Amino acid sequence: MKRKITIIFLLVLLVIQFFHPKKNVSSEIMATDITKVTNVPQDVQQILQVACYDCHSNNTRYPWYSKIQPVSWWLNRHINNGKRHLNFSDFGSYTDKKARHKLEEVVETLEKDEMPLFSYTLVHRDAKLTAAQKSAVINWAKTALP
Repeated sequence: MKRKITIIFLLVLLVIQFFHPKKNVSSEIMATDITKVTNVPQDVQQILQVACYDCHSNNTRYPWYSKIQPVSWWLNRHINNGKRHLNFSDFGSYTDKKARHKLEEVVETLEKDEMPLFSYTLVHRDAKLTAAQKSAVINWAKTALP
């Protein structure tokens, strides 16, 4: 019986490898991108791209393990959740009130060390922000408020 369950489990694991969610990849910078609607200094833009854009934009850099199921589904859910909270690619479509609130949340989450997520920085070491990088993003977000 144990062997049968193991075989079924392995077959299910094999079959699900053929079902992948649509990737979050865009080849162009949209007119609604935050860089098109507000002044984002180059150093801050670099920080956002490395530490934030994978989950908070329309362009994710996928790691090798994203090709393995059920990891791909988990990543997809995580990306969709991140974009639902804040999408830098769609920032220009936000109302002034919503944009202001989103930038306030950027400040708050960085001050509380809630972002980038610990689980993300475990794999993406370059996304672990220094105190100076956090300050740069916080100061920018405070001055970029519409």
